[in-house]
This record gives sequence, C-alpha cells and structure tokens, in this order.
Amino acid sequence: MMDAERLGQGRLEDFATREVFMATQKLTAAIIEDCKTKLLNAKRDILNRVQTAKAEFESLDLRGGDEADQTMNLLAENEFLTSQHRLKDQLLEIEFALARIQQGRYGVCEETEEPIETERLKALPWTRVSLEGAELREAVKRKFAR
Repeated sequence: MMDAERLGQGRLEDFATREVFMATQKLTAAIIEDCKTKLLNAKRDILNRVQTAKAEFESLDLRGGDEADQTMNLLAENEFLTSQHRLKDQLLEIEFALARIQQGRYGVCEETEEPIETERLKALPWTRVSLEGAELREAVKRKFAR
C-alpha cells in the first residue's frame, strides 16, 4: 500500500491503490473512538458475565449424591467451562482490537490488507477481516475441510 506522501506526489502506479488510501481516510477519529467505546463496553460486559457465572458455579453443591446428581454436576461443570472458554476467546479478540487501535492498525483487513468496511466495524468492532477477507477465509476452510 502506498503512503500518503507518495500519493500526494502523484507517483501513483494504479487507481486501486489511491482508492484504498482514500477508503482508509474515511475511518475517521470519531468512528475509531466510537468503536473503542463499544469495545470497552463489551469488555466490561464480558468481565461481569465471567464473574457472575463463576459465582453461580461456586454456589452449586457439587458434593456426592447419587449417579443422577453427579451427572447433573458434570453437565453443569461442562456448561460453565464451555461458556468461560467462549467468553475468554471473545475477550481476547476485544483486547487484540484495542491493541490495533493503539498501534494505528485498526480497520485494516488481515487477509487483503485493505480497509474493513465502516459498517462492519460498527457492528463488529473486534473484527479482523473485511467481508472479502471473511469470504477468502471461508473458501480456504471449505477447501481444506474435504
């Protein structure tokens, strides 16, 4: 991708590069700040959910009982661990997005290195890929899943 200085000098090899540069400029500070706020709110919500689920799980009586009670306890433990793993993964994605904001790399697709659509960032502020990048990843998954 060309830098702003080179684009400003008119030494542009192709129109697509200018288009990419102009698209990244649409990701204004206000949009980034809005996404950062959403990320921080989501992080706080997830941390609260983790604490609540942990307190509920710890309040369960997991001692003894017959086989049915033990089965129910194992199911409850499995559900707790599964939800904690899912929340941990989502929290990591949020942390990575906040790091990209801080490093100035927020809003750039990891697959295509082109700007992620503004509406996509507003809906999923932790996303790493554009719609095109997501389609590429899906195609690769399908190809190697066979």
